[in-house]
Amino acid sequence: MIYFNVLIEETGETYRCSPQESLLAGMERLGKKGIPVGCRGGGCGVCKVEITAGTYFKRVMSRDYVSVEDEAAGRVLACRVRPTSDITLKVLGKMAKNVCSTRPALPAAV
Repeated sequence: MIYFNVLIEETGETYRCSPQESLLAGMERLGKKGIPVGCRGGGCGVCKVEITAGTYFKRVMSRDYVSVEDEAAGRVLACRVRPTSDITLKVLGKMAKNVCSTRPALPAAV
């Protein structure tokens, strides 16, 4: 199976995502607690990202959350986008707090 690498600019983290799954589904595998996933159908706007590099296939998204100008600038909903190459993205809106948090790791038990 083909996989593409997705880089989250704010954290430097990468994850693999197949062309058959959304960027959001791949992001969930990072295992971060509290990633708000919303409706998964493009209607709530919670998973807004900005694609800064790479190509992708996009499905219909609510114009309440993604304007024509947003779409032209690569600002899309991660639940409605599938990669067709490696992707670099910035996390926007409600998801940024949890996806981009850089909490220090707990000290190892002795």
